[in-house]
Amino acid sequence: MNQPRQLCTFTVDDLYLGVDVMEVQEVIRYQEMTAVPLAPEVVRGLINLRGQIVTALDLRRMLNLPPLEGDELPTNVVIRDGADEAVSLLVDQIGDVVDTDPADFEPPPPTLSGPARELVLGAYKLPHTLLLVLDTERVQNSQRPAAARV
Repeated sequence: MNQPRQLCTFTVDDLYLGVDVMEVQEVIRYQEMTAVPLAPEVVRGLINLRGQIVTALDLRRMLNLPPLEGDELPTNVVIRDGADEAVSLLVDQIGDVVDTDPADFEPPPPTLSGPARELVLGAYKLPHTLLLVLDTERVQNSQRPAAARV
């Protein structure tokens, strides 16, 4: 976190989160999913992205947050890992791309607890809020069986 970077931002409940734009393949509206029997609870299903099968991970479930209410549907933020494997993160609402200054980066705030503390690398202090940086490697590993985790 010692270089300026751009983060793709989004919200999940009242959390303002971001991932490095270089990890984002694309942002797409909600897609119908195929359920995966016996998959971990955080796996909401599989989506067909122009012939590419992508696992959709429910960040609300990962963060122990209640499901979206009413007719609201999540948005897919499709990210790629180092092995060039795509995973979709289901978020409440997409935000802007934000430029960050490494001088503003700090460890996760002490008030952050539960699963969020495990999935957040740190935070950027912005003029009116904290931007929590999601650890995409941990998020992706959370859906894999323990024996397959890197």
